[in-house]
Amino acid sequence: MAAAGNSPETFPPDAAAIEALALAALNRLPAQFRAHLGDVVLKVAEFADEDVLAELGIESPFDLSGLYTGRPLAEKSSMDVGALPDMIHLYRRALLDEWVETGVSLEALVSHVLIHEVGHHFGLSDDDMHALEESAG
Repeated sequence: MAAAGNSPETFPPDAAAIEALALAALNRLPAQFRAHLGDVVLKVAEFADEDVLAELGIESPFDLSGLYTGRPLAEKSSMDVGALPDMIHLYRRALLDEWVETGVSLEALVSHVLIHEVGHHFGLSDDDMHALEESAG
C-alpha cells in the first residue's frame, strides 16, 4: 500500500504520460495522415525555450502549449539536404496549466494541440484541422 500522499493520483502527469497521450492521438488519425508522419519527431518538454518564445513574441511560457518546427510537406523538395527533422513539440507545463484552467480532459487537450501541430506539418487550414480532429475523435 502506498504511503499517504505518495499515491500516483496526487502527482501531475509526467512527460512520459503526455507523450503516451500524444502517441495515442496520433494512432487515431486516419491512415493517410499517419503514413506521412513517420519521420516527424515528437518531443515533450517542460516549457518552450526562451529563444523560441522571443522569436514568436510570446512573453509567458504558459502561453505556448505546442509548436511544429520544420517545413510543411507541400514545401519539401528532394533538394533538401541536411535539414533538421520535422518536430512536434508539446510543452507539458503549459498543457497542465490549460488543463486546470479549462476543465477539458487532458487526453482531449493533448489530442487537440497535437492535431493542430500535425495540421501545420501538412499545411492545413484551420477548418481542415478541425475536420481532422473530428475524424480522429
